[in-house]
Amino acid sequence: MLNRRSMHRAAVAAALVLAAGAQAQTKEVTFAHQDMLVPLRLVMESGEVEKATGYKIHWRMFGGGGDVIRAMASGNVQMGEVGSSPLTAAASQGQDIRLFWVSADIADAEALVARNGSNVNTLADLKGKRVGVPFVSTAHYQLMAALKAAGVDARQVNVNNMRPPEVAAAWERGDIDATFIWDPVLTKVKGNGKVIATSGSIGKQGHPTFEGIVVDAKWAAANEAFMVAFVKALDRANAEVRAGLKGWTPDSPQVKAVAKWTKADAKDVPAGMALYTFPTLQEQLSATWLGGGAAKAMAGTAEFLKEQGRVQEVKPSYANFVTDVYIKKALGQ
Repeated sequence: MLNRRSMHRAAVAAALVLAAGAQAQTKEVTFAHQDMLVPLRLVMESGEVEKATGYKIHWRMFGGGGDVIRAMASGNVQMGEVGSSPLTAAASQGQDIRLFWVSADIADAEALVARNGSNVNTLADLKGKRVGVPFVSTAHYQLMAALKAAGVDARQVNVNNMRPPEVAAAWERGDIDATFIWDPVLTKVKGNGKVIATSGSIGKQGHPTFEGIVVDAKWAAANEAFMVAFVKALDRANAEVRAGLKGWTPDSPQVKAVAKWTKADAKDVPAGMALYTFPTLQEQLSATWLGGGAAKAMAGTAEFLKEQGRVQEVKPSYANFVTDVYIKKALGQ
């Protein structure tokens, strides 16, 4: 039997082990990424955040924003890349996450494409047709918004829940007549299809969408230095893309990096990235994005999600799910 002194020593040792474990845990983070053609891929390839912070980043690829949000809710993932629609769904359900970076204004980087020979030339022609789209994604949100604006009853359209790789496979087999999707699948389907609408054209009708990076709120607060370093790396990559994209070729190292992490064809990367708009640090802080616009877009998206039965309630405000603190610290404000 242990005496009191031995028990005390054992307790102290156990406490030290736990403390060391907690400290080690803060030096690791799991990031859920997708396949969008965005500057984040350059950060992933460079390893610059790991070098600057000493953290080990586990990059895990997911098929859609809904999957990312579920992984974060489980506690297995601390940071992730999501579109505004799954972000809004998570916020509406009370998930304690924060949007801290707008990866891209989606602009024309997502589109509704109808297969050649499907006899689909307008949104109204989708009645009775099979459409593949990842549910609760920005593409799904805009598809439904576009149908509503065109006076088309979505119940008359056979909308199928498919992740991007599943969309590509279904398109190849001829199983679907249309899809609302992003690159790298978008470029593939355009080769045998016609663009009916884009995220940009639908956004101008009052349904804007964006890609963002979110983080577990508690984890971010406990790892502020990492967050600031991550933001600085994202800004550097954005600047590199804005400055050099027009001159990049399939052989450019930046293009090869994006292709590697997204499984896209390198020859399609420059044109695909050109469909997005990547905000600067100052633009991130503006009223367009983290300064109010992102929360406003989320509120509009939430109304749609409630209509679709995807969320039970719409928050009075989504501002609490958006933070500019890490960008301001990166700027020294």
